[in-house]
Parts: sequence; structure tokens; C-alpha cells
Amino acid sequence: MRDGRGFPALALVCLLAACGDAAGPERDRIVEGVNFTKLFAPATSAEINAILGEWAGRDPSARDVEIVRTSPVPLGSTQGTVRIVSHRVDGVRHFGAILAPAGAQPGSLPVLVVAHGGDGGVDIDETLALLPFGFSSIQDKFVFVAPSFRSEPLVFERTTYLSEGEPSPWDRDVDDALALLNVALQTTPEADPERIAVLGFSRGAAVGMLMAERDARIDVVVEFFGPTDFFGPFVQDVVTDALRGVLRDLPGLDYLNQQFIQPLKRGELTIEDVRPELLRRSPVYFANRLPQLQVHHGTADTTVPVGEAERLFEVMRDLGRGEPGFEFFLYPGGGHNLFALPGSIERSVAFLSRLLTASAVAVR
Repeated sequence: MRDGRGFPALALVCLLAACGDAAGPERDRIVEGVNFTKLFAPATSAEINAILGEWAGRDPSARDVEIVRTSPVPLGSTQGTVRIVSHRVDGVRHFGAILAPAGAQPGSLPVLVVAHGGDGGVDIDETLALLPFGFSSIQDKFVFVAPSFRSEPLVFERTTYLSEGEPSPWDRDVDDALALLNVALQTTPEADPERIAVLGFSRGAAVGMLMAERDARIDVVVEFFGPTDFFGPFVQDVVTDALRGVLRDLPGLDYLNQQFIQPLKRGELTIEDVRPELLRRSPVYFANRLPQLQVHHGTADTTVPVGEAERLFEVMRDLGRGEPGFEFFLYPGGGHNLFALPGSIERSVAFLSRLLTASAVAVR
């Protein structure tokens, strides 16, 4: 494990409070009538295999593909084209954006899916404005793919395109992103289907890891301050607050509270109903399926605490994963902001640039 300067960190914290007194059997922990001991027990092999079977049965194919809008945009000294596309996935209409530099040869460019954070959708103008700040060296070397997630807006040049469907943070988000990736590969001659990466932030960071765990075409993931384990202490604390009527300002929590937490409290759902919902949002339980991965997290992050990254590090270490295929950076005092993690953009660009050669292969 490294800190933000690349030096070895001194130690990991005791992640799951496993260092406590083991003097004898403990009673189940009950919070507002909900048995937390059973709800948040580590996932079993049978539960993991059930989710893998479910994922294998999903179809992220895109249907009724339509190019809604095409606009030229500058990419540094070159020109590019933004295409706003729509398609249907799971029967609902979904919008996304595909950005490709002009003049590239067929199959010459790797694909980079940019998975946004938060609940507010994606603003393509903001994404384009971000590229010159640290990403300028690669902005004309990738096909960029930017999904909205279902029920969210996609904004481009003051026009809003609203994706349909009910929200499903971290779960069906993956289907939406994979479907748009399929559209990009089908409609963008410059895209090389053998070189695919995901760059994810917060909510989108977990989406990126889950995408790679579900789809072996993805070669590289760079994740910034994403949640990793919905059975861990962070989510347990969030659920405790929600059961007691205190809802934190966190992406996806409104949905989880309405659909699972409060129905569980009222007895309308069982623990057996809710555990799969936690598991399919927890990348650490499927980490053996991850490709090349780079992680960035600030130690003072108050939105997604650093323990989420440390939990991922622990799992990857136990799998025998390390450099060069797995890179891990902590940033002392850094918060939940890309620009609060000094050097992270440069490290991300270097990691993503591995795909700029046609011989790039996944390291799993």
C-alpha cells in the first residue's frame, strides 16, 4: 500500500473490528428491530455464486440505437465529435455520449468509459472542460464514453436528455454503462474492442469495478474514492442512521432507504431479501475477477471513508495482487475531490496510457 507520495504506508487499520474481545459468544446486534448480525454477516460462497449466476443471465445489449445529435468539439490542438446517442436497455430508453477525435484510423483508439459520481446525472460540458486539466496528453488518444444512469439527465450544450426507468444505483447502473459501451463499439469505427478502460468517481468508481467484474472485455479500471463493501462498517453506520430517521447526504442512499432499509424495518422485506441487494453492490466479493486496477482515496474523505479503500486493499493483498497490475494510493488529508489528491491525475493518466499500445493485455 502506498500513500499519495508513493511511499509505503506504515500499517492498515483493523478494518472490521476483528481485534476486539473474543471472550465468548455474543448476542446478535439488533438496531431498531433489524438483526444487524445476520444482515451484515459476510457473504457466503453460495450467495456469491447466486449473484454470479444472475449476472450471467442479464442482457446489456442495446436496442433501437439512435444518434440523437452530433456536434464538433475542440480537443486541444485537434478536433473531435460528440455524439449523443439513445438506445433501449431493459426496455427503457437510455442516453449517453460518445466522444471521438477526428481523423483516427479504424480500430486505432482504446475506449475509456467515464463513470460519474453523485445522483445528478452527467454534464458533458463539464466532462469536456475537465480534460485539459491533467488529461490533455490523452484527450485525443481515446474514444470517451459517458453514460447517464437510468432516471438521470445527461446535459450537453444546455440541452437535457433524460434517461428513463427507475433508479438502481450501482446495480442497473452497470447494465446502463455496459449497454452504452456496446453502442460505442458498434457505432464508432475508431474504437478498438480489445482495449477498454473505465475511469470512475465515487458512485461511478464502484460501477467501474462492477463492470469489470461482470465483463471480461474491460482491461483497466481507475477508481477514485468509491464504496467497495456494503456489508462493512461504513454502510452499517449509514443504515443505523437511516433506521433512526437520519438520512445522510450520500449518492444512492435515498433509493436504498426507500426500497430496502425502511421496508426491512417495517417487516415488508426480510433479511434474505436485502442481503443480495447489498452483495451485488459490493465489488470486494468479486475482486478475483478484477483486471488491472488503480485506486485513489483521501484519508480525510468524509463522504466515502478511507476504510472502503483499505478493505479493497486487504482483499487484493489476500488474492496475491500487487504492482504492476494493482496500484493503491492513499492521500494524507485528502477529501472526496479529485483535485484534493495531489498527483492522482498524473498517476491515472500513466495507468490508462498502458492501453495506448495495441499489445496491451489485461493483468488479472
